[in-house]
Amino acid sequence: MLAAGRYLWNSGMFLFRAREILAAFETHAPEIVAACRQALTEGREDLCFFRPGESVYRSSPNISFDYAVMERAGQGMVVPLDCGWNDLGSWKTFWEKTRRGEDGTAALAGALAIDCRDSLLCPAGTEQRMVGLGLDNVIAVAMPDAVLVASMDRAQDVRLAVEALKAEGAPVAEEYPRVHRPWSWYETLTAGPRFHVKRIMVKPGGRLSLQSHQHRAENWVVVDGTARVTIGERVVDLGPDESCYVPLGHATGWRTPVRRSCT
Repeated sequence: MLAAGRYLWNSGMFLFRAREILAAFETHAPEIVAACRQALTEGREDLCFFRPGESVYRSSPNISFDYAVMERAGQGMVVPLDCGWNDLGSWKTFWEKTRRGEDGTAALAGALAIDCRDSLLCPAGTEQRMVGLGLDNVIAVAMPDAVLVASMDRAQDVRLAVEALKAEGAPVAEEYPRVHRPWSWYETLTAGPRFHVKRIMVKPGGRLSLQSHQHRAENWVVVDGTARVTIGERVVDLGPDESCYVPLGHATGWRTPVRRSCT
């Protein structure tokens, strides 16, 4: 195939008019169209998001766009693109495409390599320091809730680690510590049998829906920005370093002014 020079790699980038691709789905994968339309009918508004009906959406056939439509469509053309494409399908590939020192080691911001060779050091961020000492042909990748250390030769076997974590029921196998919401995001800092500490970022103009908890009280502390907190019938405006207490069973919600985010 390479010698013939007449073959191209499908990069998975498609351009089409909406009405034409819908017509193609109606012809070649009508069951997907039916499931999606029903999911829209059963969907609901959630602040500035729209959430399709989950159960009917999950009932849609699990098939790729290529198999469902593109391999069957009669109209279409391929356009060659030479842009140095790379799927970055493994940490070894990432290491190969990352700037490395003379010793072959790639140390990202926050990492320090001492007497290392042909290795990858990838901390969770610049606020986390990672030090590699005497490593050879090693991948070390840190995330806020997990660390991967592997031989470079086993880079394609990361899935085995994920499968092992899933078998243990470890949330880290399928969940990321930062959870995104229509108003922005939150992440768990620490948790225990009788406490749960979260960092919450609310974008300008963001609003958390009113909710009431029967089994826990809450303390809200504003680190930066300003917030208007509703506690039952009471409304409290908070600025940096100010806080409020939400007793058990009291409905509470939070919104920010439109010009500044709040943590």
